[in-house]
Amino acid sequence: MISNRELFLQNTAQTSNTPRLFEIVKAEGVYLYGPEGQQYIDLVSGFNVSNIGHRHPKVIRAIQEQLDKYLHVTVYGEFVQAPQVQFATELLATLPPSFGSVYLTNSGAEAVEGSMKIAKKFTGRRQIIAAEKAYHGSTQGALSLMGNPAYQEAYAPLLPEINFIKFNDMNSLDFISSETAAVIVEAIQGEAGVRVPSKEFMQALRRKCDETGAILIFDEIQTGFGRTGKLFAFEHFDVVPDILMLAKGIGGGMPLGAFVARKEIMDVIKDNPMLGHITTFGGHPVSCAAALASLRLIQEEKLVDTVTEKAALFRRELAIPQIREIRGLGLMMCLQLDNFEQVYAVSSYCAENGVMVDWYLHCETALRVAPPLTINEDEIKAACKIIRAGIEKFC
Repeated sequence: MISNRELFLQNTAQTSNTPRLFEIVKAEGVYLYGPEGQQYIDLVSGFNVSNIGHRHPKVIRAIQEQLDKYLHVTVYGEFVQAPQVQFATELLATLPPSFGSVYLTNSGAEAVEGSMKIAKKFTGRRQIIAAEKAYHGSTQGALSLMGNPAYQEAYAPLLPEINFIKFNDMNSLDFISSETAAVIVEAIQGEAGVRVPSKEFMQALRRKCDETGAILIFDEIQTGFGRTGKLFAFEHFDVVPDILMLAKGIGGGMPLGAFVARKEIMDVIKDNPMLGHITTFGGHPVSCAAALASLRLIQEEKLVDTVTEKAALFRRELAIPQIREIRGLGLMMCLQLDNFEQVYAVSSYCAENGVMVDWYLHCETALRVAPPLTINEDEIKAACKIIRAGIEKFC
């Protein structure tokens, strides 16, 4: 019999020449399980998706209840579907009152595409500014915003009139002008190796956008829903964007994204032309039911309140000289090593010994640590013991 691994290599599209090839047959809480009984503490969370852990019972129950009602019924935005309405309403209740409208998508990249469209139409401008070493997705428009030419060149030509500034660099703000439709930045740069901007930079960015009439768009696709110790990372900076992009942790493990905006910005979709932005499966009712359950349990179980203490425990347990720097905010952390060879060896050692870690698209010299927010003290200590052993062995 042909194994699933062989069929994976034979029949599914590959995104690299060296896939990690771990087969997962079950996931529960903070654990992943392999076909031969392997158990892994998941410190990647499906790349910041599983904030509430895998298969949380409240989310599973919400999914099952929705399955008994209906699945897809029509394209997004035409019929009144209770899961969409209820989730959008409760999401807006967590945000500043300037946000007035939620557009639900399938993914983060789609949220990026929609945000670019409404910013350009609302302002009547064409230029968009992003940041070097940014990551906003891999669709053609989102790829145009990726601040790493190595990932763009093979797919050129991309969108015109995209310019780049240095993240967290005050001097770069001079490039924002009355020609700029929008500035799109991650609240914390993820794939650059968890780069946290200063409050001064973020507030200066807000002022510059106000002065020039540019729309300020925050990408919180990785940082949202408690990951950083606040429900949304922009709360750390006392800055409110005009458009907020969400995905990953939004759906409790189901595929879902959203962009949220002031109502007058979002309303440009409605006419000239009508149906100016449409999606067939965006805001799927099962995903929205899961998202609503996930948001409620984050609030009811006060998961965000536990993040800072858990992050501090990680930092204490990993205070060894071979780790050059621990960057991050909350449970979005980066362990800086010297080179990719060390990162690869340590991550392989960790997986062999029951801990899943990874690295970053634009920073291959650092290990990614982003566990479910539900991880407990014993699990943190057990995971860190293995990480320390791997680092001491290979670094």
